[in-house]
Amino acid sequence: MTSANTSEPSIDGAALLDEVEAFHRRFNVFPTEAAYVAVALWDAHAHLIDAFDGTARLAFLSPEPGSGKSRALEIVETLTPRAATTVNASANALFRLVEADGGTPTLLFDEIDTVFGPKAGGNEEVRGFLNSGYRRGAKSLRCVGDGSNQNTEWFSSFCAVAMAGLGSLPDTILTRSVIIRMRKKAPNEKAEPYRRRVHEKQGHALRDRLADWTATIHDQIAAAWPEMPEGVSDRPADVWEPLLAVADAAGGHWPERARAACITLIKSAQQGDEASVGVRLLTDLRDRVFCGADRMPTAAILEVLLGLDDAPWADLADDGKALTARGLSKLLSQYVRPDNSPIRPRGIRVGSGTPKGYYSEDLSDAWARYCPPPPEKSATSATSATSQVDGGESVAEGPSESRHEFTETDTRQLRIAG
Repeated sequence: MTSANTSEPSIDGAALLDEVEAFHRRFNVFPTEAAYVAVALWDAHAHLIDAFDGTARLAFLSPEPGSGKSRALEIVETLTPRAATTVNASANALFRLVEADGGTPTLLFDEIDTVFGPKAGGNEEVRGFLNSGYRRGAKSLRCVGDGSNQNTEWFSSFCAVAMAGLGSLPDTILTRSVIIRMRKKAPNEKAEPYRRRVHEKQGHALRDRLADWTATIHDQIAAAWPEMPEGVSDRPADVWEPLLAVADAAGGHWPERARAACITLIKSAQQGDEASVGVRLLTDLRDRVFCGADRMPTAAILEVLLGLDDAPWADLADDGKALTARGLSKLLSQYVRPDNSPIRPRGIRVGSGTPKGYYSEDLSDAWARYCPPPPEKSATSATSATSQVDGGESVAEGPSESRHEFTETDTRQLRIAG
């Protein structure tokens, strides 16, 4: 693609994006203003897919049916180039669709929970396609041919993908997505009924105008390095870079609105994320078990963890069994100590015994790297549920002063057996 002839009248990109946003507003009730901004920019970015090194996934998710996810996907379909909607396509079909002549498609996956949900099965190849296709150059090796006459070929999976489904998605997808958490319309929220035979033509007219505009900014976009809002880096920056580049090219109020939407949706995604089991364990150990102590026997750690009402440790496994010393060791061994060796239980002298336990110095590096910032300390912070060791026995929760006193005095009496 090349820039349009300078003799042609210029296209007002900001006004065009305003129209795209207004088209969505007619039929979609999104949860935030930021969502309308992000989706309009995503529609435009799909027309420029070959100008980017990466593409943001777009995920419409909700906990319940009837929340407008499929309708949102329908509107996106009318506005994006070479849109192809699927529910149960095979990986081989998807690879061939991306490789087909005519340009890179925009793939729209409805009912994505059938691919990633708890009841999904046999979709590993489709998952691999979606996991890899966010970046340019992503290819998969496939066998092609008839019968025993098989040859291997590389197939690309790079394309724009929008998804709609119940529940959530794997972290490998979520962290590369603009997430719109849909919800049922409230009684005072109204949307115009969508009639495909009438409104699809209107959407396609906007799509064609988007194609004309994006053709004029292609070279500008390919060379763009948009400035990120403060604090946005790493993977979130990769996700939003194409959308901010489009906003900057459009001008008007879109650069400012895009960055505000970026911050809003990233913060919302982070608040909605469920930490992995490992990170949840590390965080609970730091904030609710050790609470400043320098070492804790395994039995005391488990007593506290299993007593947390809002934590998964009492029924961690699918069979409802509680976390055990073996399970604790297995989870923590995935992380390393400051010397880069796996975190392992060590002997702790408690009275006349030397039970196995863990040292905060062994956990400190993992705490710093993986856990969210600790809650602000206050005069009441020591009152969080905890269990400590006194003479080799667990002590039930007592006054905060006594626990604080243990942290500063009794823990100095614990020594490594040896």
